Amino acid sequence: MTKAIIGPAKYVQGNGELRRISEHTKSLGKNFLVIASSNGIIRTKSIIEESFSNTEISLCFESFGGECSEEEIERLRNFVKKTKSDVIVGIGGGKIFDTVKAVAYYENIPVVIVPTIASTDAPCSALSVIYTSEGVFSKYLLLPKNPDLVLVDTEIIASAPARLLVAGMGDALATYFEARACFRSNASTMAGAKSTKAAMALAKLCYDTLLEDGLKAKLAVENKTVTKAVENIVEANTYLSGIGFESGGLAAAHAIHNGFTVIEECHQLYHGEKVAFGTLVQLVLENSPLEEIEEVVEFCMSVGLPVTLEDIGIKEINYEKIKKVAEASCEPDETIHNMPFKVVAADVYAAILSADAIGKMYKNKSSK
Repeated sequence: MTKAIIGPAKYVQGNGELRRISEHTKSLGKNFLVIASSNGIIRTKSIIEESFSNTEISLCFESFGGECSEEEIERLRNFVKKTKSDVIVGIGGGKIFDTVKAVAYYENIPVVIVPTIASTDAPCSALSVIYTSEGVFSKYLLLPKNPDLVLVDTEIIASAPARLLVAGMGDALATYFEARACFRSNASTMAGAKSTKAAMALAKLCYDTLLEDGLKAKLAVENKTVTKAVENIVEANTYLSGIGFESGGLAAAHAIHNGFTVIEECHQLYHGEKVAFGTLVQLVLENSPLEEIEEVVEFCMSVGLPVTLEDIGIKEINYEKIKKVAEASCEPDETIHNMPFKVVAADVYAAILSADAIGKMYKNKSSK
């Protein structure tokens, strides 16, 4: 039985760490192409230029086109050739990361990822999600290796809206429970083999860190400050969850998130917010102990993650729509089939309504 664990070659995190980017990247190349949004370039260009000011490394900045599409990847590949860039740096969020990871793969150059938010676990992964120019999902591009460096500046992360950090906690919340399900079913992970004890340990540490520091981190970021709790949650959202999901495996929570994308009312939510509710649904599917479900619900309520259908935008329950969510969650290629038992749409339908009832019960208790 082959096991595997994968991750970025190097992960660096700290307050003001972007100012030291030259120290962390000096061995990667001589000509750096930095990709960010127009606003991202305005916010970070002077910091990066100052860091490289006493080096022989040349810098070139280019604005991201807005979508991780084949056209944008090709445009930036041509830009790499034109500028003779031998390192590509992506600054921002998921679509930029996916684009620069794809460009780096095709051009066979190192890639550096610099998140400005901690709302997902995408920075560390060996995966790019490709869309059409119109923003419609096209395909997954599985990459042969993870980023060469993930550089996380918590000062920048803390300046973003607190809701983004909380959304990242929602994405990270699923990590342990999905990895546990995959471990029990002996499912293969995105690392291309079975899970390791190391991946499981990181996934469990991710969950424990959320419970210990999640609320403290949210309160600190609401005041634009960086505390030890913020540092711990950023690491959990980015690294622990990143290794945990990729090398531990995905199961029902993310499949149920995908199912909810068929309901328009849910489109205004962030990925991690829907994943949090999907985690509660997975626990109902598993018939987890009430103490565990209660712990998850109370955590979600404390930081502001959804625990009911109303919380994810569904004000009036349309049972036919919920059935469609359940059916979409159980598509043949969905990760829900990594659960350690057979799951069909009727099971998911029942679990969604039961999770909603549980969430309502605890919300009613807390309001008294």
